[in-house]
Amino acid sequence: MKKGLIVLLAVAAVVLGIFFWFQGNYNRMVKMDEGVQAAWSQVENVYQRRADLIPNLVATVKGYAEHEQQTLEGVVSARSKATQITVDPENLTSEQLAKYQKAQGELGAALGKLLAITENYPNLKANENFLSLQSQLEGTENRIAVERNKYNEAARGYNTTIRQFPKNIVASMFGFEKKPYFEASEGAKEAPKVEF
Repeated sequence: MKKGLIVLLAVAAVVLGIFFWFQGNYNRMVKMDEGVQAAWSQVENVYQRRADLIPNLVATVKGYAEHEQQTLEGVVSARSKATQITVDPENLTSEQLAKYQKAQGELGAALGKLLAITENYPNLKANENFLSLQSQLEGTENRIAVERNKYNEAARGYNTTIRQFPKNIVASMFGFEKKPYFEASEGAKEAPKVEF
C-alpha cells in the first residue's frame, strides 16, 4: 500500500510538473505575442501621425505652389492608399507587411517630391507654419524608424522563443506562428546618386 501511494504521488508530481511547464511556456508566448501586437500598434500609430500631418503640409504648400498641382495630388493619393491598408496584428503575414510597407514607401517618396519642390519657393521655406510642419514630419520619420526597430526586436524575441526546443512543441500545439519583420525597401542597398 505504501509503495502504491509513493508511485501515485510521484506520477502526480510529474504530471503537475509537466502541466506547470506547459502553462508557464504558454503564458510566456501569449505575453510575447501581445508584446509584438503592441509594438505593431505603435508602428501604425506613428504612420498615422505622419498621415495626419500631410493634409496640413499640402495645404500650406498649395498656397505658395499652385502650379505644382500634380505633385500635391500625388501626395494626397499616396496618403489615401497608405491609410486604406489595414493589417490585423494577430494574423500578420510577410505578404501583408510587404504590401503595407510598399504603400508607406510610396507615401514617403511622394513626400520627398513635395519637400523637394519647396526649394523653389523661398517664401514658403521661411513660412513659420511650413517650418513647423516640416519639423514635425522629420520627427515623425524618426519615430517611425524607432518604432519599426522596436517591432522587429519584439518579433525577434517572440520568433526565437517559439522556435526553441522544447518550447516549439507548445507553440505548435497552440498555433503560435512566426511574425514577419520590417525589411529595407527595394533599392535601399544602393547609395543615392548626388549630382551637382
